[in-house]
Amino acid sequence: MLPKPFPDLINHLRHRLQQPLPGEAAHQLMASSARTKLGIRPNERTRRSAVLILFYPYQDSIFLPLILRPQYDGVHAGQMAFPGGRMERTDRDLTQTALREAQEEIGIRVQDVTVLGQLSELFIPPSNFYVQPVVGMLTGRPDFYPDPREVDAVVEVNLNTLLDETIVGDSQIEVRGITVDAPYYAIEGHRVWGATAMMIAELLAVIK
Repeated sequence: MLPKPFPDLINHLRHRLQQPLPGEAAHQLMASSARTKLGIRPNERTRRSAVLILFYPYQDSIFLPLILRPQYDGVHAGQMAFPGGRMERTDRDLTQTALREAQEEIGIRVQDVTVLGQLSELFIPPSNFYVQPVVGMLTGRPDFYPDPREVDAVVEVNLNTLLDETIVGDSQIEVRGITVDAPYYAIEGHRVWGATAMMIAELLAVIK
């Protein structure tokens, strides 16, 4: 499936994100067995966070950035993700959280982003976060200035790549000493799985 021209895609997303979302039905397509094996459910310590899914046109194609997290002592070390992070007390809402975190992590300018809407909020058991995906757009390719403490690399993903169904695979990985089945997207030499893959699944359902 070829993507729509950029203005048509943006108009489609702007309209579609105001309609009922596929939510869990789409999420389940790429959900790992860790979600049930870890046995973690939302509780009084669950925190709120947001990520930014940011479309922009470049060289007659449509792109969006993912980030590669550095290796550190944490559950999401070395993983591919959308830029984002936890909500701060000074944030007006989760949309501001997504924009602020994206500016801090990859150097995009908040004032250049047009927000189109939101996908379904998603619970992430390993880190005990609810994450709100916010969808936005830029009129052109930005200059990226990744924060080396938060980002090992910015990976610019062509929407054509995400629309290619042959990038979907399945693997077994170890999470907190437990072996889990993890569907993934093979993107630019990386395996994108977990919550990020589930968000991509809903995004693709909305686009298609």
